[in-house]
Amino acid sequence: MSEDMEDQAVYDINVDVTAVLGTASLLVNQLLKLGRGAVVELGQNVGDPIDLRINNRLVGRGEVVVVEDRLAISITEMIQNK
Repeated sequence: MSEDMEDQAVYDINVDVTAVLGTASLLVNQLLKLGRGAVVELGQNVGDPIDLRINNRLVGRGEVVVVEDRLAISITEMIQNK
């Protein structure tokens, strides 16, 4: 197989991309009391960078932006995993 074909073989692999706005810890009884309109406070402040994860591995950080009525991420930092 040529090198070009090997490189292109990875282009069709699905990866999960996740933007983590923050996290929260709740007890099960607190979770069960949540309903429509409930607010769960995340452990992050407005303006803090959000984590960008691919297949649950941290690869970068960025900020939330709006693009034509949709939320998006503007990547501000890429992280090299070793």
